[in-house]
Amino acid sequence: MRRILLYAAAGGALIALLQVIEYQHFVRVLPGEAYGGLIALVFTGVGAALAWKARRPKEVVVVREVRVGGPFVLDAASLRESGLTPREHEILGLIARGLSNREIGERLFVSENTVKTHSARLFDKLGVGRRVQAVEEGRRRGLIP
Repeated sequence: MRRILLYAAAGGALIALLQVIEYQHFVRVLPGEAYGGLIALVFTGVGAALAWKARRPKEVVVVREVRVGGPFVLDAASLRESGLTPREHEILGLIARGLSNREIGERLFVSENTVKTHSARLFDKLGVGRRVQAVEEGRRRGLIP
């Protein structure tokens, strides 16, 4: 937005300058080549300014995930306490990866309805109502990374 205002102000200043030196007189006295040269100089300056701005390096932000406790270790006691079956635990891990019910069914070679049934039982055992809550609760209990 600031650049647009700057170009508008520069254009307005050029127009005012040409009015001051009587634009009509300037065009009649000097040949057309001089007028074309003036326009070429203006465009060269604008192009050089844009090229200068484009060649500056852009700031890049790198975000890395840092795990403090080392690699994930399954909390076996918590898994036994939760009462999850191995299949429900497997489905919880796939939900945490962001897979849909259809994708989970394709990966495990079961129907989508079977995945829904396992998910419902999983939610009930964890005491949650949604997929995101199940993932959060699973991570809190040390069931998934």
